[in-house]
Amino acid sequence: MQVILLERIEKLGQMGDVVNVKPGYARNYLLPQRKALRATKENVERYEREQTQFEASNLERRGEAEAVAAKLEGLTCVLLRQASESAQLYGSVTARDIAQAMADAGATIHRSQVRLERPIKTLGIHRVRIALHPEVMVGVDVNVARSTEEADIQATAAARGEPAAETAVRDGTTAETGEDEAAADSAAETGEDEATADSAAETGEESKAAPTTQD
Repeated sequence: MQVILLERIEKLGQMGDVVNVKPGYARNYLLPQRKALRATKENVERYEREQTQFEASNLERRGEAEAVAAKLEGLTCVLLRQASESAQLYGSVTARDIAQAMADAGATIHRSQVRLERPIKTLGIHRVRIALHPEVMVGVDVNVARSTEEADIQATAAARGEPAAETAVRDGTTAETGEDEAAADSAAETGEDEATADSAAETGEESKAAPTTQD
């Protein structure tokens, strides 16, 4: 089916382009969303007559989207999920989840605006694109963690440009591990001292056992 695009469609074309699309895509998405018109003779003539209005409307919507993008720049939303020790989620994070998390953070968007190629299935901070307008994209960080404390560790690690584990050790969030390492060092030192003492004792015993010579 041929349609006239009324706005830029990613990987399809620019406003005013006449393109071929699958009938289902046109009927279920492009036409109901008013993103395109059937490329009939009447609609082609209509677009030519109203092109200025279409372009003006597009510029207005783009300006509004750019204003929203400026507010969203640097936004991070946190989603808490259960996960295995290997950081694999028991489930996944979808576009709907991200839209809800952004709404909780004060930014209302529709899940269709979340450009997520595939569901998120691992812990960590994931960069996700949000389409505020066909010509305006903004990136937000989605921090997926088991707890708010873990989310804070991941955020700090990202800010420092280092793995979360290193940040955890530095910030004292793995105190037990640090205590274990200290205990191991202490045990090692104790072992060395004991070994030295044993060696000295053996030397002393050998000295006692050595026969004395008399003139």
